Amino acid sequence: MPDSNFVDYVKIYCRSGKGGRGSMHLRHVKYNPNGGPDGGDGGRGGNVYLRGNHNYWTLLHLKYQRHVFAEHGGNGGRDKCHGTDGKDMYIDVPCGTVVYNAETGKYVCDVLHDGQEVLLLKGGRGGLGNFQFRTATNQTPRYAQPGEPMEEMTVILELKLLADVGLVGFPNAGKSTLLSSLSSARPKIANYPFTTLEPSLGIIAYHDHQSFVMADIPGIIEGASEGKGLGLRFLRHIERNSLLLFMVPGDTDDIKKEYEILLKELNNFNPELNDKHRVLAITKCDLLDEELIEMLRETLPDDLPTVFISAVTGQGLNQLKDILWQELNSESNKLKNILAEDTLVHRDKDISRFAFEQEAEGEDLDVVYLDESDVEDIDDFEYEENE
Repeated sequence: MPDSNFVDYVKIYCRSGKGGRGSMHLRHVKYNPNGGPDGGDGGRGGNVYLRGNHNYWTLLHLKYQRHVFAEHGGNGGRDKCHGTDGKDMYIDVPCGTVVYNAETGKYVCDVLHDGQEVLLLKGGRGGLGNFQFRTATNQTPRYAQPGEPMEEMTVILELKLLADVGLVGFPNAGKSTLLSSLSSARPKIANYPFTTLEPSLGIIAYHDHQSFVMADIPGIIEGASEGKGLGLRFLRHIERNSLLLFMVPGDTDDIKKEYEILLKELNNFNPELNDKHRVLAITKCDLLDEELIEMLRETLPDDLPTVFISAVTGQGLNQLKDILWQELNSESNKLKNILAEDTLVHRDKDISRFAFEQEAEGEDLDVVYLDESDVEDIDDFEYEENE
């Protein structure tokens, strides 16, 4: 089973705060018997935000936090006192988190950058007190507005790792060995299938203090797009990689066929993955001689860069980094990444600001009258003794 420390899928019930109730209060003091209305407005309910945080790389911290509630706004008071605003709630998530509505399955928003804040649920606006309704013809309004109701939603947070290069290959293709050779990452390495049960990230150093991020994705087998092997759980992490490095062992019977199987599985999972730049690396070349390598070159696809490497001896690793760097910085690859990011449209909720209108017998009321239990007694005037 995968390590429980890597969590890339959680479901959370979120609720914003409702707006505070406006006050219905009439002031009547000793030296001002006609004080009039002085009910204050209610406070705004708290919002719920998603915030990108590069200090997190999994959703483990949210695994047991199944409810997120923002504070309600405070009710308005007498003397035109405004109710307190509800405290906003922030849900920190790792960069690369996608949010879906759990009930409808629709895409909600995407958090890609550190410090990025996305409004998930809007808090209710506070109701107006009766002081706001005074007019020349209605000098003692005896009604106030309720607060705007809260919003609620059960959301699914799904993490898709952000990396420059994603390693794609069958189990035991040498992906973890390559990552450990090029970076300081130490993924589990063993001589049996499905050694890697969770993605690993490594920083690959390049010339002039430059670097790029490489992601080791658990092995893919034929039928993975249908749920076989580790199934779809980690295929989605490949969607966020700028460049895909296909890795096929040199001792494979048919290198081209294995490459085509991997490409087919990615296409079945998400056809848009075909638009990503690809590089083919033939691994474990320390087991091959030069003559065999030259023979294999003639059977490989001509439409993508190919390099023969050995993570054990270091053969071809510098050439591989050069090719990866050139592909990552090519103009066509940058353009594809920009267009792909532009398609991640943040949800722009059509929140019609609370018009304080209710449907009543087919007519819209301009003013909402509160129930008798929701308002202060209009005959309960406050008397102040002025000494």
